[in-house]
Amino acid sequence: MAGGWARDGAVQDQIDASVEDAVQRARSKLPSGESLRNCEECDAAIPEARRQAVPGVRLCVSCQALVDKDEASASGYNRRGSKDSQLR
Repeated sequence: MAGGWARDGAVQDQIDASVEDAVQRARSKLPSGESLRNCEECDAAIPEARRQAVPGVRLCVSCQALVDKDEASASGYNRRGSKDSQLR
């Protein structure tokens, strides 16, 4: 059910487009290529199991955790807004 001047299914189309954008953004950040043996930030050795599990890995677990934390805090998503504010 759409409201106002929107056609039926417009809200779902908007949600689907937002999800697809987020998936594409996440995929673009995935590492690729040959994994490094040492972390490019702190030069610590990257374990063989991590290099095999994450192709193209460039950071050790500690440095990657810091990067992930920084990215999460700078996220542009409004997860606390009301449904009405997100649909306007």
